[in-house]
Amino acid sequence: MILKNFIVFEGIDGAGTSTQINILKQRKEAGGFFFTAEPSGSQTGKFLRSMLKGELELDPRTSAYLFAADRAEHLWGADSENCGIEKKCLEGKTVVSDRYLFSSLTYQSVTCGEELPRLLNSTFPLPQLLFFFKINPETSLKRVDGRGEREIYEKIEFLKAAEERYEKLMDEYDAKKTGMKIIRLDAEKPREELAAEIWNEISNEVLQKS
Repeated sequence: MILKNFIVFEGIDGAGTSTQINILKQRKEAGGFFFTAEPSGSQTGKFLRSMLKGELELDPRTSAYLFAADRAEHLWGADSENCGIEKKCLEGKTVVSDRYLFSSLTYQSVTCGEELPRLLNSTFPLPQLLFFFKINPETSLKRVDGRGEREIYEKIEFLKAAEERYEKLMDEYDAKKTGMKIIRLDAEKPREELAAEIWNEISNEVLQKS
């Protein structure tokens, strides 16, 4: 199932998804958009953010279940400030999320294998538009280190494995012909150039078709 009006930004840590979402927020045309991220702002999401910071240690399988539970709340929860993506989209609101199920199919597949993440995320709807930020892991890690603090997945070998997994995942969804449009972006281009590409796609593929 494709969830119309739903846009997702994906890429390994340091790829620039958050930066581009912040640029998008500044556009007057995006004033009515709902911007969100995963882990979500729900209580489950806050727990997961503590895990990502290394404040508590979980079995990788437990993490996979928790990310899926947070995603369910993100999609269908009643907390309209942080959740309820599906309801907003069905009402005609454009929703932009920094990360979605593709992060689980990448990151959790690296840590606990592909089978469990696929099972847990098999019933979630796909976005109308998916931006995949392609980047060299060495470059992305330099960006991460520029922030001065790393999370648990922000290690070079892990990011290399995640980038490879993302590439395979994008090819897999292309082959499935689900109706979701995937835009591959060169995340090492200048910010302004990337922002223009992104807005052009959103304007043509979502706003003009809504």
